[in-house]
Amino acid sequence: MAEDKTEEKQQLTIPIEGMTCASCVRRVERALKKVPGVSEATVNLATERATVKFLPGQVAIADLRRAVDDAGYRLREVAEEERDAEAEAREREQRTLLTKLLFAGAIGGLLMLGAQHQHIPLLADIPVRWINVVSFLLATPVQFWAGWQFYLGTWKTAKHFTADMNTLIAVGTSAAYGYSIAATFGPGLFEAAAIETSVYFETSALIIALILLGRWLEARAKSRTSAAIKRLMGLRAKTARVVRDGREQDIPIEQVAPGDVVVVRPGEKIPVDGIVLEGRSAVDESMISGESIPLEKGPGDEVIGATINKVGSFRFRATKVGKETVLAQIIRLVEEAQGSKAPIQRLADVVASYFVPAVMVVAALTFVVWLIVGPSPALTYALLSAVAVLIIACPCALGLATPTAIMVGTGKGAESGVLIRGAEALETAHRVQAAVMDKTGTITEGRPRVTDVLAGDGQPDEVLRLAASAERGSEHPLGEAIVTAAQEKGLALAEAQDFVAVPGLGVQAQVGGRQVLLGNLSLMEQRAAKLNGLAATAEELLAQGKTAMFVAADGQVLGVIAVADTVKESAQEAIANLKAMGIEVIMLTGDHHRTAEAIARQVGVDRVLAEVLPEDKAKQVRDLQREGRVVAMVGDGINDAPALVQADVGIAIGSGTDVAMEASDITLIRGDLRGVATAIALSKKTIQIIRQNLFWAFFYNVALIPIAAGILYPLFSRTGVPGGLEPFFGEFGFLNPILAAVAMAFSSLTVMANSLRLRRFKATA
Repeated sequence: MAEDKTEEKQQLTIPIEGMTCASCVRRVERALKKVPGVSEATVNLATERATVKFLPGQVAIADLRRAVDDAGYRLREVAEEERDAEAEAREREQRTLLTKLLFAGAIGGLLMLGAQHQHIPLLADIPVRWINVVSFLLATPVQFWAGWQFYLGTWKTAKHFTADMNTLIAVGTSAAYGYSIAATFGPGLFEAAAIETSVYFETSALIIALILLGRWLEARAKSRTSAAIKRLMGLRAKTARVVRDGREQDIPIEQVAPGDVVVVRPGEKIPVDGIVLEGRSAVDESMISGESIPLEKGPGDEVIGATINKVGSFRFRATKVGKETVLAQIIRLVEEAQGSKAPIQRLADVVASYFVPAVMVVAALTFVVWLIVGPSPALTYALLSAVAVLIIACPCALGLATPTAIMVGTGKGAESGVLIRGAEALETAHRVQAAVMDKTGTITEGRPRVTDVLAGDGQPDEVLRLAASAERGSEHPLGEAIVTAAQEKGLALAEAQDFVAVPGLGVQAQVGGRQVLLGNLSLMEQRAAKLNGLAATAEELLAQGKTAMFVAADGQVLGVIAVADTVKESAQEAIANLKAMGIEVIMLTGDHHRTAEAIARQVGVDRVLAEVLPEDKAKQVRDLQREGRVVAMVGDGINDAPALVQADVGIAIGSGTDVAMEASDITLIRGDLRGVATAIALSKKTIQIIRQNLFWAFFYNVALIPIAAGILYPLFSRTGVPGGLEPFFGEFGFLNPILAAVAMAFSSLTVMANSLRLRRFKATA
């Protein structure tokens, strides 16, 4: 299962500042996991958040903060109401990046002109020494102001004897910048060694500008990946009109307390969840249910925060506020899913943890090899090759490959009414081979009605009265249907005593001094009740797809009551969609075989598991798993919870119970069964995107690091570089470090753009 349901553990999600690549993620996770009492730590580069599970009595926030600080990063605690402040901070970061980018880009452009001064009439006569001095003055603020974040990150990791993306950039640009300073202010050292000198101030400045460009575009793309959260948060009302001290007053929504009486006028958003006290209206609940037709609301009805009151005004009592509202829980689930880590990402994180040190070794070897055997000027080519290796190998794309796709995928799911609790569930769902569906409340509406009352002695009202009296107060859907039918006929019900529910069989109770049994044939046989020739009648009703219940009093069956449940409109289409995807659909029910098979034929299910007791549902799922199948369980009731936990993927109908939703990996908040196919299709598409991202991230480094190291030199040294490639490779096929910076930024943006393609995913419901 995707979620650790150990009650003793507490989960906390906090922002982490200063992470830049997958190796940062690995380092922060290791630091957090070393804190005593922490059982699990997951860090997401795309959301820049850490999700930590720990034992509250053993771990304090200060311990987590200290661990993150010691690792070279910063933990910033954000409360629920401070999300807007966090969004503002992210916007400020984007503005800062853009300012530094424009500055570095402008200076880099001027330095490029300086590097070509001999071809520019106004600059051609200026001595090279003075051009170099001016270039130094221009490049220095770019190096140490625009590029300061790279040095800061390098220092933080160096204190812990580690390295990350900042290290590669800082070392690479500093090498070009330092070499250029030496060539500008100590040319005699090079001349004495008969080494030709050049300066590369424009190289270091443009590399910094291009990396800042990549960072800025990444920051913008990250904000787009979390668009679903922003839209959900935008649904919330800002204020509420409550009755306090006998008068109405508008207060911020954060100040509404459970028990407050809230007034809602036409056209307003309902601020929090509650129960209507007085007044009537029609409420648009499409943001939850997906239904465009407003629902009538009156006294006793539930209303949901962020839904829209259409016509009338009413008052309701607040029952759930703040983090407890339906919308807040949806937002929390989406955030947790976006911050979780798919198993497929763990390989990338492990690789990234060794990647940066390996790249630094490769860069050092590249420098030494070309310094010894490279063409003249060997020092220049050795330096530029080493810088190109350092710059091109930044593992940003590895760190972003999975989390960006997870963010977009889970966000798209939420918009489609599919809440995915974690990345592991999203990854597992694409492998589902069998979908087990509970019948009542999942395939059917779960609101059965009495269709037939047949009595052996010709007194159907007495049969109905006894059955309804026995079921009075029952919460079972079949019992409620019988009681409703008796009330509609105006029958006087008696008080039942010694009520006992017999799981999977029926009920027994004392009604007016008579021992009444209400249940299936197995219950009658178990209690040795005489059927009085009504078994055949029950068989006929079962053949029609109805649930037939025997009513017995004092050991004699008096009649049969038939109850039918309505199949959901979406059920047949949903099951057809799953079968078209190659998934076997299995219906699971406690009903008689004949009834179950009639429903199955109606919706197109080929395999039925009937007369399954509630406690055996999980066993049925387990048996399918033992066959080697990846199983999804779809249910809505409390008795479905064990099976939902047992399944590889538990899918709860959102209109069902809180217990079922808590036990599940995926929740269909609109109660539409077509959401099962949507969830699986979304999983398949997301995993496809992740695999593409990881392929390109690995392929990019495998292919381009050797090119940056000069592997093309043996080819181009004999044939020369084709004219069209000279701006990229130079005379002997050595990669221009500026092009390396472009390629590095492009790799990350490719991953982000590929992930954003998920926003075009079309739901089946």
